[in-house]
Amino acid sequence: MASTTAVTASVSLPSSKSSRIFSPSSDRVSFHKKTSWSLRNAGRLVAVRAQVTTTETDSAAKVEKVHKKNVEGLTVNKFKPKNPYIGRCLLNTKITGDDAPGETWHMVFSTEKEVPYREGQSIGIIADGIDKKGKPHKLRLYSIASSAIGDFGDSKSVSLCVKRLIYTNDAGEEVKGVCSNYLCDLKAGDEVKITGPIGKEMLMPVDPTATVIMLGTGTGIAPFRSFLWKMFFEKHDDYKFNGLAWLFLGVPTSSSLLYKEEFEKMKEKAPDNFRLDFAVSREQKNDKGEKMYIQTRMAEYAEELWELLKKDNTYVYMCGLKGMEKGIDDIMVSLAEKDGIDWMQYKRDLKKAEQWNVEVY
Repeated sequence: MASTTAVTASVSLPSSKSSRIFSPSSDRVSFHKKTSWSLRNAGRLVAVRAQVTTTETDSAAKVEKVHKKNVEGLTVNKFKPKNPYIGRCLLNTKITGDDAPGETWHMVFSTEKEVPYREGQSIGIIADGIDKKGKPHKLRLYSIASSAIGDFGDSKSVSLCVKRLIYTNDAGEEVKGVCSNYLCDLKAGDEVKITGPIGKEMLMPVDPTATVIMLGTGTGIAPFRSFLWKMFFEKHDDYKFNGLAWLFLGVPTSSSLLYKEEFEKMKEKAPDNFRLDFAVSREQKNDKGEKMYIQTRMAEYAEELWELLKKDNTYVYMCGLKGMEKGIDDIMVSLAEKDGIDWMQYKRDLKKAEQWNVEVY
């Protein structure tokens, strides 16, 4: 197995109540393993044509698809609801400001190398307790927010980015999401039931020279954090990213920007390989006075994004609120028409070629 090491990085975590298994009492937490990193207070659209390998036989030609994602040796569903892995909470810290509309927490669980996952996969969490029917709670899936070697660089942990769900129903009653509140309330040392890992849709492309366009809203940032840590905060014997990573992140307020300090550090380290654009809907507007949603920000680069989408080593990844996909379609339809291309068909072709990857809710 190729060796990997984590390099020093700064993670932006606003001061708040948090649970830590580590000793420092200040709002800065340092982790030391082979290397160290610290936690402290806090497009380009792509298309790749499907590649096939054809082998002639006496009877007929067999066509084998060549995957453009890193799927070799992928582990899926090692742990299931009836036999989950029992990890422990190592860290749980709120990463949104106190004035943000809602709370989002970054949490790290121990895996001791028993839950081998790849960047872009998800895990299931089973909350403690029983439901109204007296049965165990059903698992909830969450995109993994750490790279395959984890936030500590030793392949012994997995991280999540979770927003606490609280809303008022039609009867005027406050309702709390079972699993999100369970997770956000975890303390260091608490046991956690983990299933998975699962998923192939959001896996990173194999090509280290690729253009990777990442479109995320809110906690949809999770898989992209995993990508970007591997690209810019780690050293791997068998992978060195020298393409272009372009992240669009949409949030309602600046106090809701997740991992902002991390991403800005990456941009400093690799200005030629990383582009970063925020869309803060309640605070920013475009030249027309429209609120700055993720599709509004992308529209500022529409022509450039369309040119990138014509290349077969550009990959688009979309994670977060379902509504943003339609807004992006609206941008691309008119651009494609100028070249005599039907955008919706073109997008279907991109999906078949593993270049258009969507995980929305």
